[in-house]
Amino acid sequence: MTTLTSRPGRRRPARLAPWEERPSPAGQLGKGTIVTLIVLAVLGPLYTIVLTSLSPAATVNRAGGLVLVPDGITLEAYRQIFSDTVVSRAVLVSTGVTLAGTLISTGVSVLGAYSLSRPGSFLHRPLLFSILLMFVFFPGIIPVYLMVSGLGLKDSYWSLILPTAVSAFNVVVLRSFFMNIPGEVLDSARIDGAGEWRILWRIVLPMSKAVTAVVSMFYAVGYWNAWFNAMLYIDDTRRWPLALILRQYVVDSNPLPAATAGVTGDAPPTLAIKMAIVVIAVLPALIIYPFVQRHFTKGVIVGAVKG
Repeated sequence: MTTLTSRPGRRRPARLAPWEERPSPAGQLGKGTIVTLIVLAVLGPLYTIVLTSLSPAATVNRAGGLVLVPDGITLEAYRQIFSDTVVSRAVLVSTGVTLAGTLISTGVSVLGAYSLSRPGSFLHRPLLFSILLMFVFFPGIIPVYLMVSGLGLKDSYWSLILPTAVSAFNVVVLRSFFMNIPGEVLDSARIDGAGEWRILWRIVLPMSKAVTAVVSMFYAVGYWNAWFNAMLYIDDTRRWPLALILRQYVVDSNPLPAATAGVTGDAPPTLAIKMAIVVIAVLPALIIYPFVQRHFTKGVIVGAVKG
């Protein structure tokens, strides 16, 4: 009777997970086809919008709508938009609100998440419960409107920032990431005499660049695209952000002064001006995203491993 024993020093190869195995040629072809279709679905509308905004009036009129084949390029639609202060002022308002709001929201979220990631912190459980409760309950539009009005924030830029200054989702993501930082690192810093502020600034934040960049991107895109709060709280049209201008003109088809004042025979068509406003609204996100996208996988997935 013989006994089968494995040779010393030899280990059986570990079985790969299905998603780790090398795909077959048919699988590679299918994946390539799906990715190509997704890219076309994303870039196709963007190409059409940009081309229509750059097309002269004759090309837009001949196409009867959105332009698919280029036939001449002109910047007249953009000149027409920026000839009046409506859009240019709205761009400045959106830029200021986005920068200030992102800085405030990211700072408050980091501070809240770090305190909630430290067991035994002041009011740890009640505050954590309140944050998690925000996933289920929302106070509603009317109570928030009454609160903003009662605080005297109507027609103020603060009404575009403070009501949405903190996102419970972002706080939970940051907290989960901070909890993954080894406690030994923080304990060694405390032994060396570092306080909580110094630990946060010198150790935690440098180790959390990925998740902080992702959360900042979330806040920035949210502030840049926000129009509902401006419609509720801002009555002065000179303080409207670009997103509300985009909605009023492109969606509701309300005329802008730049589209009606001083119009000459070579003025761009209304559709070209609408598409130019869309391009102006989308352009900042397209410029910033490539610098942040490399952090998305690490920032979101690693930050959501531990709750």
